[in-house]
Amino acid sequence: MAPTSSAEGPGLLRGKTGVVFGALDDSSLAWYIAEAIYREGGRFVLSNAPVTKRFGQLEGLAEKTGGSPIIYADATNNDDLTQVFEEAKTHFGGPVNFVVHSIGMGINVRKNKPYEGLNYDWYLKTLDISAVSLHRAVHAAMEAEAIADGGSIVALSYIGAQRIFSEYSEMGDAKALLESIVRSFGYRLGRKGIRINAVSQSPTRTTAGGGIKGFDALFDFAEQISPLGNADAASCADYVVTLLSDLTRMVTMQTLFHDGGFSSMGISDKTVEMLAEVMANNGT
Repeated sequence: MAPTSSAEGPGLLRGKTGVVFGALDDSSLAWYIAEAIYREGGRFVLSNAPVTKRFGQLEGLAEKTGGSPIIYADATNNDDLTQVFEEAKTHFGGPVNFVVHSIGMGINVRKNKPYEGLNYDWYLKTLDISAVSLHRAVHAAMEAEAIADGGSIVALSYIGAQRIFSEYSEMGDAKALLESIVRSFGYRLGRKGIRINAVSQSPTRTTAGGGIKGFDALFDFAEQISPLGNADAASCADYVVTLLSDLTRMVTMQTLFHDGGFSSMGISDKTVEMLAEVMANNGT
């Protein structure tokens, strides 16, 4: 099972309730986040697509986090999402305090279709699953009056939303849309005292990351460039906890880089040395 950064936390989320979307297995970011939330005293409903039921792993996370309810739902289906929030509200006896959106799938990426030759039906499905689902979820929660004032919503993103990583392909567009939805909803939610942010995480060895061609090279490159190295999944979970807590109650509409400093770098000494060595070996 995935480790957490510490066995017992200070209880930053004690008394808070929420919904965590997207936990699949013990290598997924949402799995780590759920464990960290539970460690900090938070309680939640877990949700993922009905197709994930056949993997049978979400039940293990539910058991590990005190018997968290599981509501299987298609994040591209408005009725399913409404049901998630209505049931969460009933289970906790009132509105929840937080929502975590960790949903993404690049269909063209998985099927090795190049960006310049996308299957547009798959492309639209990618945008719906990976970005529009955030809009749908927030809309459903608001319609159900299922998020309490002072609540927090966090969505997981990647720097490919703002810079080009060729093999990230259509997912760059999806994450760019996701970050735009965060900003657009942030203004409207802010009037209700609710905040929403995106966390732009380092490349992380997850099930989703493993589906990207050349991921290992991308991971190693980011590790060399980042002053602190790549942020791992447990660190990401800890950071998300702070954004769900009252410590960040005035932070909203932001894309927050949790990437060891990668987003501020141009090139590192280590990378220069590596390139110089390659050029020397090639006689250039």
